[in-house]
Amino acid sequence: MTATATTELPTTATALRALAKELGLKGLSTAKKDALVPTITEELERTLPAEGAGPGIAPFLSGGPSPRTPTLRWSLRGAMVALGRSRLVDLGWAGVCGRRLVRHGLTPGSGLHDPAGAAAAMCGAHAQVLSAAELSIGLRVADVTRASAQEALVKTFGPRGTVHLLAAKDLALWCGALSAIPPLNQRPPGMRLTPDQTDELVAAIEEILAGAELTVDELTAALAERVGPWAVDLVMPAFQTMWPRWRQVTVLAAHRGVLCFGANKGRSVTYTNPGLTPAPAEEATHWLLDSYLRSYGPATPQHFARWLAAPPGWARDLFEAHDLTEVSVEGARTWVAAGDDEPGEPARGVLLLPHFDAFVVGSQPRELLFPGAAWDRALARGQAGNFPVLVIDGVVAGVWHQKKSTSKVAITVEPLRALTSRERKGLDARVERVGEILQVRPDLTVGPISVGAHA
Repeated sequence: MTATATTELPTTATALRALAKELGLKGLSTAKKDALVPTITEELERTLPAEGAGPGIAPFLSGGPSPRTPTLRWSLRGAMVALGRSRLVDLGWAGVCGRRLVRHGLTPGSGLHDPAGAAAAMCGAHAQVLSAAELSIGLRVADVTRASAQEALVKTFGPRGTVHLLAAKDLALWCGALSAIPPLNQRPPGMRLTPDQTDELVAAIEEILAGAELTVDELTAALAERVGPWAVDLVMPAFQTMWPRWRQVTVLAAHRGVLCFGANKGRSVTYTNPGLTPAPAEEATHWLLDSYLRSYGPATPQHFARWLAAPPGWARDLFEAHDLTEVSVEGARTWVAAGDDEPGEPARGVLLLPHFDAFVVGSQPRELLFPGAAWDRALARGQAGNFPVLVIDGVVAGVWHQKKSTSKVAITVEPLRALTSRERKGLDARVERVGEILQVRPDLTVGPISVGAHA
């Protein structure tokens, strides 16, 4: 587009804006906007001033004299996208935080009644630290304690291949969606499995774990006997030791629905077969995107890909194939599920969220959730979840630490600024709730914390 065209664009943009409104431009995908270009072109030729009487269609003729050259089509589509963006609902960061907190069950009266509902509301509770996952559940459901926090939940490998508590009723959908995500990285040649070896190991795990709960060592021995010694060669570096080859399919076996965690044997975890068939991939991936956008929207394909540790191109294709509504957050293009563009009430109140709480890990943009000093104090090299956080009015405002004994939990909170009387009252209430969930007496100290980030 020429410099002259840029100065004349507003007059033509007025006509485009009217057409966009008439044709329902808001929320259209790129492909649908492209399909409308001939209609827009024809209407512009009919209604805009003739050459010499005004700007007409000239601002878009950078590629040649014909109104239907490829350059013109792309120029028009770009203008349409820009016009559509100018008409987007801007939800505002405070409103985005507010609606996410409501949907996560972190505001009074959010309507979550059981652990399964809480896990579904946050798209799974991160359970690498199981006690933190139980606290995450308890903070979202009244009357839940650590003793009841895992009811109707399955401990398995969820988003990013990390341990999660998922609602048992949704497990087939989770498996269908997660098993459809293309892998990001391949193992080194000396460790890598062929597709046939992968399928053989997953089939063997399915058979061995049916009706059984086995420790890692027990499963390793069973695989060596059933599949052969190649399956248990010590080729995987892990935690300053070497793991057997088969363990690289642990997450894949879980995502294919043949492995999840069983009851512990002493201090050792066990695996079992949940005995389910994953839902069809298309149904499951669309369900997962809808669930994610309800919990963490507005969001972008990049946010979704990061949350899942999925290829960005795969995430973009899924967004493109889905019926979504485009909205603005602080001027940035984002998406929500179709029609779900109601702004939330600005976030208010104080929260104490544990290690790896889903709200903290999944919410983006991270620079808005961790403003100012919170970025350096509450993140670990840009990674969220490694510190338990103090949240005030929807954004991170400090860190906290707990040390539990038989009858008491000592809680230290390090705010990044002085607390108001309202905030201190809210903090006291949150500390009491943590004590109720842990079923011990809480003791609060406000001051600096020297404990580092969780690995």
